[in-house]
Amino acid sequence: MLFRSPLLVVTGGAGRIATFYRRWLAGDEDGAPDSSPWRVRLVDIREPSAARPGDEAITGPEADMADLANVERAVAGAHTVLHLAADPSPRADFYESLLDRNIKATYNVAHASVAAGVKRVVFASSVNAILGYPAAHQARATDVPFPGNVYGASKAWGEAVCGAFVAQSEGRFSAIAIRIGGVTARESINLDVPAEMQALRITYHDLARLFDVCLTGAPDVTFAVVNGISNNRYLRMDLEQTRQLVGFHPQDDAFALAEANAARATGA
Repeated sequence: MLFRSPLLVVTGGAGRIATFYRRWLAGDEDGAPDSSPWRVRLVDIREPSAARPGDEAITGPEADMADLANVERAVAGAHTVLHLAADPSPRADFYESLLDRNIKATYNVAHASVAAGVKRVVFASSVNAILGYPAAHQARATDVPFPGNVYGASKAWGEAVCGAFVAQSEGRFSAIAIRIGGVTARESINLDVPAEMQALRITYHDLARLFDVCLTGAPDVTFAVVNGISNNRYLRMDLEQTRQLVGFHPQDDAFALAEANAARATGA
């Protein structure tokens, strides 16, 4: 009998983060592992551009995550779920978008995953969940949410609902919520932003590394919130707890990349 790799379901599979991560899993990005432990099922209303031979894809109306029946079908047979699907705009309207895409969808993913026997959900939370704190406050992963906007509140809800299902599952389910900073390609980081924004950057490469350790590592973690930024010269969010808990070792520094990109552009 042939061994089949465990199934990873990626919601929001046509989004920019999922597209990069699919290339990372395929070994097509600098620094990516030589091989992936996963079979992948991409779920998105849009057609994922990163699908490769062997990928599964659920698209169109059947990928509407606000419909519990759709989510139950999407996570069936999954070992792990990476939940990226959401409206990512800090200006999104609650009733027109956030209620379905960020509130109902996240509840449905947690609920359906527990019912299906999924081992872990990795939830894409956001730095917006803690942007209510003063800029001088270095946020720790254990800080209670203090959202800077309603979008951030929807992410704080996602963290809480994942924790609630972990508590109810009596050890059969685990979840890690990542408070993701400003995701930026290495070559796009520049000097035209305030230092406090630069201090929140995470490159696609470092985020892929964080996904890897949260999806496949930290077997003793039942529920945790971790911070997701690169190893920047100044850290708006503390990384020590994340390093210790899941073994995350980011390799990029947004400040150094911005300086190098600027020097390259001027020929210096």
